[in-house]
Amino acid sequence: MSTPDDHSAQARGVRYARELEGHVTWLDTFSGTALGVLSVASGIYTYLGVSSLLDDNGAMTAFAAIAYSVAVSVGIFVFWSYMIRLFPAVRGARARIALLGAMGLGSLAIVAMSSWLNAAALAGSAAVEQHLAETVQDYQGALEQAHEVALTGQALERDVARVRQSFEDLSEQEATGNLSGLAGRGAVFRVLRQKSSELAALEAQIAAQEPLVQSAFSEGNAILSRMRALTVEPGPVEARSVEFSEQAVRLAGLITQLRQLSVASLVERAAQDLSASVVLPELDGRSEATRTDQAATITSVLEVLAQRATTLERAAQDVLARPAPPETTYTPISSADAVILYARNFVPSWAGAIAIDLLPGVLVLILAITQGAIRMGREGTAIEDSMTLAELRAAMAVVRELDPGMFRDSETPATSQPPAPLPKPKPAAE
Repeated sequence: MSTPDDHSAQARGVRYARELEGHVTWLDTFSGTALGVLSVASGIYTYLGVSSLLDDNGAMTAFAAIAYSVAVSVGIFVFWSYMIRLFPAVRGARARIALLGAMGLGSLAIVAMSSWLNAAALAGSAAVEQHLAETVQDYQGALEQAHEVALTGQALERDVARVRQSFEDLSEQEATGNLSGLAGRGAVFRVLRQKSSELAALEAQIAAQEPLVQSAFSEGNAILSRMRALTVEPGPVEARSVEFSEQAVRLAGLITQLRQLSVASLVERAAQDLSASVVLPELDGRSEATRTDQAATITSVLEVLAQRATTLERAAQDVLARPAPPETTYTPISSADAVILYARNFVPSWAGAIAIDLLPGVLVLILAITQGAIRMGREGTAIEDSMTLAELRAAMAVVRELDPGMFRDSETPATSQPPAPLPKPKPAAE
């Protein structure tokens, strides 16, 4: 048996439900229009994204892009219309879970067919510029590394000069007799001069490479400056990408040239030949003792020569062991691919592109919560307690049409006595 408190609570629940129903009824007046606007906006950005992917600018291409964007708009509108109508209306847990899974699957489909193209339209040019900037950094690193290796190779000139100077000093000592004990320019002197001349030629060859290295590096920096300017210049990014590609090809050639200008391999081969290719002159001593002294001195010179060659070879190998500059190649990229590749740098654009497609999902959840609150407000109340005056009048009208006699009987007087007879008229006087 219900108590007065129960009736009061039920009355409050009914009023709460009626209030929410009034809000939902008012919101339904423009929810369809709002959903249509969101669908059309998504279709427009999808059209821009599709247009950036198509190379041809003919009428057929434009028609294809329009057809795709219209299909996306219709699909989004129909999908969210189904969800807004059906999801709040279902009550069973299994049905709710199934529709929720369908909504998740449909949302993924919308992101796949529309949202990434919307992101390409919103941030496509900026993403391509980001790709150009990243490529410039790669080329700059490769150029600086190639230049550093070339300069390290040029530094071997000092090692070659030091070895050459040591042989020249030994030859001067031999000329004055301080080396083998025999003054003059004999066999030992000629061996020392032979190697110092070879090292002098190598030193001159290394020195001749230095202007070429500096010229290539300067030209590379000029190309890098132009490439940096192309990344930020106003105008369509496609036209800038064409010139950027041309500059990248030139710069790649200069980096290869710098790698070839490194003299480390040349010094290594020269060091290996330094002790291996020695032309021993005929001993010109007048006596056997003198020739024996010359032979011993030449043997010592050859040992020193081998040591110097080993030191020079190790220095060249250290240069060759340095990591080579990475192979850098500029690959043109579309705006859609650039947005995906550099997605972490364009999170706001991705968020906006996805939100414009999936915002109706929030409306579906809001409406489902509201409908659940309305059902809870009406739970446990009799139908006559929840009927409004308009609904009561409508019900009475239906009953009147179905059984007209019911209302006529209710409208007759309660007493069944016949009406009193009228008084008879008096006869007229004669």
